[in-house]
Amino acid sequence: MKKRIFVTATNTDIGKTYTTKLLLQEFTKRGLLVGVIKPIETGVIDGYAADGETLLETLKQLNPKLWSLDVEDIVPITYKLPAAPFVASHNTPLDRKKIEKTLQEMEQVCDVVIIEGAGGLYVPVDAETMMIDLIQFFDAKALLVTHCSLGCINDTILSQKALEAKQIDFVTAFNCRDNDASFAQISEPYFVHSEQKVLKVDRDIDIICDLLYNLS
Repeated sequence: MKKRIFVTATNTDIGKTYTTKLLLQEFTKRGLLVGVIKPIETGVIDGYAADGETLLETLKQLNPKLWSLDVEDIVPITYKLPAAPFVASHNTPLDRKKIEKTLQEMEQVCDVVIIEGAGGLYVPVDAETMMIDLIQFFDAKALLVTHCSLGCINDTILSQKALEAKQIDFVTAFNCRDNDASFAQISEPYFVHSEQKVLKVDRDIDIICDLLYNLS
């Protein structure tokens, strides 16, 4: 089976798509053929899946074998309402076979496939499924993207414990933005104290890729 990496986050608008693009670029630099899917995207108006289009554009630049793909090949399931899939779909049961087919077709010409989740780990997908369950369904390793603003300690630890409870192998990365200059003073000292290596998406994407690729 090809390498599968599921990009999740502590919440929405943390930087999953941005981080996914960096992963695709870094793995390509290493001579690997990359692929990407976003199984579910909500807030899709008039057929325009913003995250999917961004990922598709990046992928076509990096993997010439996938130049003919359309956004539907990246995002198999879309909903108009910008809400949790459970709500946006009116609790429609998730079509796992459709998503798995998309992933398997991508893997035919890829060494590594990045799977980008929607929202955080406990976003409800349908009555039986949370986003975290898809990581196990895909038998993927996880990258937890977290923020650097006040509150990140609580948010990060809660998400890490959720992954640990499901026995999912993961790496944590901090997506620090321009207005997060106080991170080093108000949050980072705790992570250093707890002997957790602080990996930043912009600065340490090479290390992050190493760790993810070598997870057993």
